[in-house]
Amino acid sequence: MFSKILIANRGEIAVRIARTCREMGIPTVALYEAADETSLHIRLADECVLLRTPRGFNDMDAVLQIARDKGADAIHPGYGFLAENIEFIQRCHDAGCTFIGPPYATVVQALSKIETLDAARAAGIPTVIASGAFLDDQALPALRAEAERLGFPVVVKSCRGGRGRGERVIYSAETLEPTVRRAQAEAQAVYGDRHVFIEKAILPAHQIGVQILADQFGNLVHLGEREGSMLQGNRKVIEESPAPCLDDAARTQLWDAALTLARLFALRGLVTIEFLIDARGAFYFTEIKPRITTDHPLTEMRTRLDLVREQIRLAAGEPLGFKQSAARLDGCAMLCRLTAQDPQQNFMPSPGRVRVRFPNGPETRVDTYVYTGCVAPETYDALIAKLTVWDATRAACYARLLRALHGLSFGGIATNASWIEKFAQQPDFARGDYSTVSAPTPPRETDALTLRDFAVAAALLYARAQTTAQPTIPPRVMSQWHRAARALPE
Repeated sequence: MFSKILIANRGEIAVRIARTCREMGIPTVALYEAADETSLHIRLADECVLLRTPRGFNDMDAVLQIARDKGADAIHPGYGFLAENIEFIQRCHDAGCTFIGPPYATVVQALSKIETLDAARAAGIPTVIASGAFLDDQALPALRAEAERLGFPVVVKSCRGGRGRGERVIYSAETLEPTVRRAQAEAQAVYGDRHVFIEKAILPAHQIGVQILADQFGNLVHLGEREGSMLQGNRKVIEESPAPCLDDAARTQLWDAALTLARLFALRGLVTIEFLIDARGAFYFTEIKPRITTDHPLTEMRTRLDLVREQIRLAAGEPLGFKQSAARLDGCAMLCRLTAQDPQQNFMPSPGRVRVRFPNGPETRVDTYVYTGCVAPETYDALIAKLTVWDATRAACYARLLRALHGLSFGGIATNASWIEKFAQQPDFARGDYSTVSAPTPPRETDALTLRDFAVAAALLYARAQTTAQPTIPPRVMSQWHRAARALPE
């Protein structure tokens, strides 16, 4: 096992890793930038180091040098930043420092998205239809030709990221160029790579991910599926497991397809295999995510496994330790992504000093880096917390989610918490009958208590505006005391 682990990330995932390492008795080194000096992860780690480089967490030289200086023999990248950087994985190997995540070959396979789709299709797995190559911003004519060949609507996707960052739906040729430009700009900002490709859109659809664990000895298991079809823009807002769109037969078929793909590509470590399911219930393989994902608490709540612990064990060369028949999948779990964004201002970021009261109670979990007095910085992704609940049935889990959201309170910053509470109350989601296009943005309804407060505030403003200012002279000035004080003695 490792003697010390450097956490090359920030936010709630860095907190998550630090806590598991503490339970395993492994010392940790946390990295942080000046904007994150109040973050919880640097208080939980055994040591912390300020990143003074302008490239921050993406500076491979700085990260590796700190690992050497601190005697860390392993690096956990979390998700984002260096988590899928094949150059960094190779440099860790060359430096004799273990990369805690899927090995080099698995990440290369996952990033070769078009070749992976071709290989899966050849093996008899249904896949989405994509363009034949990655294209940069100098290849708009080629992108336009690919879109017309596939037929609108299409999806432009980053060659580096999954669904979300750098992804846009294009409905017509007229909107292709500006949409592609925006997608490339976002991909460049998030992943450092402007290359994109075009994929035939499936609308409506269900976004499903199947969690896979695989060791170096050929043992592998699936840990059920997660659905993330409730979206705000192109970002997941509420996710759940199991997926309500699947019956038992379809669920088993999907799990079998994921295991087949894991064997086909000789995947290792903790990976998620992504699918889309159309309105007819047919599924299509889309991509592999070779890292721990944001929504992993859903799987942990249902399996009672610590996926970070499993990552560390597999990276240390230990066998999986259990077979598929021993993998439990109990009850239902739901997760909300809480962000420091203002829904009333088109979800603009809302950094600042946080006041917060998180819900608690049975089977209620909060993953976060913030606490009262902490600062949510403006320089990173707006995600500040994840709220996850579990119960034996979907109906009971849904009721627990609503109670937890009602018990959540933020101050000092604007968040999407109240917006999510309204979002979760939509009839489609309550029934479990929703998709990526059947979950519209909830109307901005205002409750009676808020309307009362608005009325009081308006009345006070009106009263102030109607008051005519009458300047007066203070009595002490009229008494001439200031002149008497300066009078010369007689």
